[in-house]
Amino acid sequence: MPEGSPGTGSGSGAGSGSGEAGGTDGRMRQVRRLRLSGVSGAVPRARDFTRQALQDWGWLPAATADQRAASEDALLVVSELVTNACLHADGPEELRIGTGAKVLRLEIVDLGTGAPAPRSPHRAGRPGGHGMFIVQRLCLDWGVVRNPEGKGKTVWAELPAPG
Repeated sequence: MPEGSPGTGSGSGAGSGSGEAGGTDGRMRQVRRLRLSGVSGAVPRARDFTRQALQDWGWLPAATADQRAASEDALLVVSELVTNACLHADGPEELRIGTGAKVLRLEIVDLGTGAPAPRSPHRAGRPGGHGMFIVQRLCLDWGVVRNPEGKGKTVWAELPAPG
């Protein structure tokens, strides 16, 4: 699906309305970065990095079921975005995690040229193709920002902070 078309973000379109890639839109109080270029075991490394950030920011250990669900959703979305970059974009280059008062922003930078999109129609009983459907269902918004200086893109997703 082309960048900016329905399905590459919910509502604001790919990369517009929710800020620039990198958490530079002023809403992020803290941003952490993890280089993933050429790293083996990128998915578990990204999950561990995200888990540590969530602990440092007070999301974990979860005191309530809502906080636990929010943390589990964040870890699942990171896994799906990094897996997608591994399968379809020659691997992720970097993971960025930013936190704001009401949102957690996840960004995966890769050198791929394609744009992720949920499979339509979604077929729950078939293997594969569920990653972006999961991202779409769990996130407030998501999209794609192309690298203006050349090859690559940033796939971003935003989740609500636990209440």
